[in-house]
Amino acid sequence: MQNDVVAATVRGVVPTPNGCAVFLGNEQKTFVIYVDHSVGNAIQMTLDGVKKDRPLTHDLIGSILVGLGTSLERVVINDARDQTFFARILLKMENELGTKIVEIDARPSDSIVLSLQQKRPIYVARAVFDAVEDKSDIFEQWSKQQEESGDDPSEP
Repeated sequence: MQNDVVAATVRGVVPTPNGCAVFLGNEQKTFVIYVDHSVGNAIQMTLDGVKKDRPLTHDLIGSILVGLGTSLERVVINDARDQTFFARILLKMENELGTKIVEIDARPSDSIVLSLQQKRPIYVARAVFDAVEDKSDIFEQWSKQQEESGDDPSEP
């Protein structure tokens, strides 16, 4: 798997008029996935460690996984077509019969929230990572503007 994927982290979440821009990447490259406001807010709240009075949908899913004795192993953003990204959530199930890995098709935005909540890694398929446009300059410019204005760059 090591050569087929690239490790990535959420570098920032920026509100846009139509949703949020989620900056993902590593030291080599940063790219953007656009998500709706609700999932962008869920990503930011998870990054900020915000405690909620009641569980949101992603919290519920995480609780279900724990209740079933299943762990989220990793998330892989495995494809991008026409500016739409695709992801797979890899779950690990263990019982008296052995270990089973289950892959589930999912939106990258939901996958990102779950991986952050479960403190599990996010990977990007090498082909996707190589094909996406590098937005590092835009992210760095936004971060610098946030610092100069006194805002925390991790808060949209």
